[in-house]
Amino acid sequence: MVIVNQSDKGLYLVLQPNRSMSWQGTMKVLGALLAVSTLIVIGMVWIGAWVVLPFAGLEWLAVAAGLIITAWRCQQQEVLWFEEDQVRLEQGVYRRQRHWQGPRRYTRLVISPPKHPLGSPRLALAYRDDQQAFAEFLNPWDADLLISECQRRGMVIDRRVGDQ
Repeated sequence: MVIVNQSDKGLYLVLQPNRSMSWQGTMKVLGALLAVSTLIVIGMVWIGAWVVLPFAGLEWLAVAAGLIITAWRCQQQEVLWFEEDQVRLEQGVYRRQRHWQGPRRYTRLVISPPKHPLGSPRLALAYRDDQQAFAEFLNPWDADLLISECQRRGMVIDRRVGDQ
């Protein structure tokens, strides 16, 4: 998802993965799965098949781990700032964890072809020999929107052919 915003420092783009469910929704689904699993296990233990108890617990833990990791990774966010004299990229989950900046006039957007025919192009900001990959979670349509927004802001586009 690409969100275009304006502030007193300049224009900025907020890049986020598409989320089908919030963190609270994920916790509700996990609670419902735990309740259903508990009811089934209670019934199985009642009829004497107590051996299913540890397997049901392991199954629920595996599903919970998968859902929690996925929900946490969907909280990733990147903010691309177009300030008067510089381009700044901030990346992180819940807080800024990585930061990159370059002069606006000389920073370019490097576009490499996707690894898979249905994938998104790989994007990076570059100034001289310094490159910072970003927007890896965007789908092809959002990546195209991001590229057009960068072109609209006057950023030089460097399209790569093949894997380099």
